[in-house]
Amino acid sequence: MARNGITQLSQLVDTSTHNALMEEVRRIFSYHYPDRYFRRVNRTYNLVKKLYSGGIRGYKACTTDYHDLSHVLDILLTVIRLIDGHNSENPPFPVQLVVTLLEATLLHDTGYLQEEGDDEGTGAKYTMFHVERGVQFLRNTYEMFEIAADDVKLMVELIRCTSYMVKIEDLTFSSPEERLAGCILCTADLLGQISDRTYLEKLIFLFYEFKEAGIKGFNTEFDLIRKTIDFYETTKKRFTDTYVNVYRYAQHHFRRRFDIDRNLYMEAIDRHIEYLRKIIEDDTTNFRHKLKRGKWMHTYPRTKPG
Repeated sequence: MARNGITQLSQLVDTSTHNALMEEVRRIFSYHYPDRYFRRVNRTYNLVKKLYSGGIRGYKACTTDYHDLSHVLDILLTVIRLIDGHNSENPPFPVQLVVTLLEATLLHDTGYLQEEGDDEGTGAKYTMFHVERGVQFLRNTYEMFEIAADDVKLMVELIRCTSYMVKIEDLTFSSPEERLAGCILCTADLLGQISDRTYLEKLIFLFYEFKEAGIKGFNTEFDLIRKTIDFYETTKKRFTDTYVNVYRYAQHHFRRRFDIDRNLYMEAIDRHIEYLRKIIEDDTTNFRHKLKRGKWMHTYPRTKPG
């Protein structure tokens, strides 16, 4: 029986509070590894938090509403849950690999950030090549993050995994464990965002990021809403075929830590897709009126979310 009456993913931790989310990441990490190894992750997190708020010289605060720090931390939490699920059923990953994977997760979307003096538009204009910008950011700043030079090569490949246009089999890893870590990050990058309880509302943010980037095929907000269902069908195929079913590790985690023998991520996503279908079928009112979890729904993009 589920502990404390928990039935949905959003009940497990308040992901809107970054400190609470990071404490949950640390807690899960500590099931398998000494806390002293988490200091590196926490140091990187503190610098990334400063970076996204505009506190690092040479870089502007994050200007993308979809790909923001909350998105990054949602993915981080998903990664550590998948690691826990893996370690619960298999020989555990080496601690060094896990730390490197968590640091790569924290840095994987830095390619959306603008440098000082870049005053045209937002970081969304870099959408099509944000992954390689993130790779270059890592190569330029790894010493600031106190990342060992020997770890950069692996982190580059892990970050490249998150590109939807990259085939993971074309990337260079030194071991099957490293490749599996890449599959975990790819999977988490999709699981974490699509399962977010405000994902449907945040699709509005994503549409305007795509629009600024000049991505074709989405002429209206509703185009993106409709095509999200097809995107999810493609994503499910990737989960099983390309990313070797590591999404299943989530169920091992929920069973072991919460006595919930279900994959709460997949359940949350399925609820989103089911609701999207209803929105698409009902043309009696503007779809925005059916999305109620975002304060910004009836004002964006004229004003930013509060």
